[in-house]
Amino acid sequence: MLGGRHAYVDAVQDLRAPVSRLTAGAGTVERAVGLLAGRTRCRLTEAHGHLLRMAAEQQRDLTEVAAGVIALLDLPDPGADPSATPLAALFPGPAPARRSDPWRSAVQHILDALPGSVALLTPVRDPAGRLADLRYAAVSPEAVTPDGRPGRHLLGTTLGESFPESLVSDRWARYAAVLDSGDPAETGPFRHGDGTFSVRAHKLGDDLLVSWTRHDGDRPESERLAGTERLGNLGWGEWDLVSGEVHWSAQLYRIYERDPALGPLSREESAALTLPEDQALRMAAAEAFERAERVDITLRVRIGRTIKHLRTVIDAIRDAEGRPLRIYGIVQDVTAREDSVRRLADVEQQLAEQRRTLAAEHDLAARLQHIILPLPDGPLEFPGLKVALRYLPAGQESLVGGDWYHAGKLRDGSVLLAVGDVSGHGMQAATTMAQLRHALRALAVTTSDPAVLLDQLNRLTCELEAENPELGATAVIARYDPVRRRLTWAQAGHPPPLLSRFGRTAPLSRPSGPMLGVLEDARYECAEVEMCVGDVLLLYTDGLVEHRRYGLDDGLATVVSAVDEAVAASPERPLGELLARLQQANPDDDTCILAARPATGETQDLRRFLRSRSAV
Repeated sequence: MLGGRHAYVDAVQDLRAPVSRLTAGAGTVERAVGLLAGRTRCRLTEAHGHLLRMAAEQQRDLTEVAAGVIALLDLPDPGADPSATPLAALFPGPAPARRSDPWRSAVQHILDALPGSVALLTPVRDPAGRLADLRYAAVSPEAVTPDGRPGRHLLGTTLGESFPESLVSDRWARYAAVLDSGDPAETGPFRHGDGTFSVRAHKLGDDLLVSWTRHDGDRPESERLAGTERLGNLGWGEWDLVSGEVHWSAQLYRIYERDPALGPLSREESAALTLPEDQALRMAAAEAFERAERVDITLRVRIGRTIKHLRTVIDAIRDAEGRPLRIYGIVQDVTAREDSVRRLADVEQQLAEQRRTLAAEHDLAARLQHIILPLPDGPLEFPGLKVALRYLPAGQESLVGGDWYHAGKLRDGSVLLAVGDVSGHGMQAATTMAQLRHALRALAVTTSDPAVLLDQLNRLTCELEAENPELGATAVIARYDPVRRRLTWAQAGHPPPLLSRFGRTAPLSRPSGPMLGVLEDARYECAEVEMCVGDVLLLYTDGLVEHRRYGLDDGLATVVSAVDEAVAASPERPLGELLARLQQANPDDDTCILAARPATGETQDLRRFLRSRSAV
């Protein structure tokens, strides 16, 4: 048992370790297990098993299910005491997920699952800051004082009140040293009362975690049996039907919260405690016992203001005719287990409802996205320009994004091209995407200047941001003049277009321009570039180059290489080859790709332009 407590202390101290030690997936699962166990007050193993079962039944990735649990449960506990010391104040480094949980309440939940005698003591200091006493703040259920009292009787008391001799013993100096240095200490064996004990102390936060062991050589058999009963939270009873004598163990009195001076409950009193809804089950068990069957039943009983789930196993010694002579029974309080099962079921129901809501929102957002952003079956032909489009959705079905494009002919014969990206996913992102795209089409009737168009979209985004503070958007807008073969473009916090010329691809130099919706009086500038026959222009959103593990330069280099290879592999039809090769770098983000090249009667075969690469 002592080794188990050492492992517990080591595990708690491991909270100091950097989060980077865990992979993202493992960290998500562990965090979900902790939240699930904390909210349902079940064991960590039960929470982990429940998470695995949900993932298997729903045929979903365990990390995805864990993320849903975190989204549902990672909220402040309404019963938390805001004045209690948070974990963040006790451990340096990254703060645990549940910052609102009271520290000592969290420790008590952990101690509830530990065997043996363990207690958390908080220092009581004098005005000068010296250690004056230690107060019991949490104890394990199995904790027993040397004089036989349950450890819970110590809660709220001080060591000096309960064991004044400890304040003048060698152990007191060791406790103070552990609190000052943080180094664990062990003392004993030593005599105390009629037993021999060993004590081990660890510093835990600002408090002291103390575990004590009574050596078996001095432990009476009756105490061992009592410890077993406390560990299993069960008690036993014996009914002699011949003499009429009834005996209950001490733990059975504790389970029923009955004063031993009153003696065991009568049959009538016991029946009266059973909830009316379970009376039929109780009667069925009685009938089974009359048929000489062993009874194993779990009933709900009302004890005071508390409803407990009690599992009862009953058997009997019978005479030759099957009549019971002596009845033996074991009663186990399984309330915590039943409550955790119910809470787990409640959480699962909430998660299912959340999934249904998200699925409905995703379906609506996807429909909206397809209506607002239809993709053509093939390349688009404009005056002097051929355009091809591709949309790569996020890997997770719930992540409908706000990436958008526009390609259309203007009244003056030029062509307007644009791609944009609205932050976030879901209905809000899809709705904002639709507003910006429709606004661009409407504004293009009044002006074809990319900088002016971005200025107007920025004003619209600022107004939308007042209703949705989390809103953010980027965009790049380009106008192509087919007569002069000139591209005029502007950007708002967006990755610059890529231009492939003679087999070499490079990003265009960006003119200034901040993100949409950040500054109401933002100014946007235009840049110009002459387009040549054989050039390939690529507009894209950041999902094409932003990788979760690599930098932007690495992602951009990968795209540049793909463009070069596509043009070299298919000089006759580079756009189709290019779109087939490009893949998004970030599977959690949508990606919109727009590729264009000047179209003339001479653009059917680009090999002669590639051959002139050495002349550039």
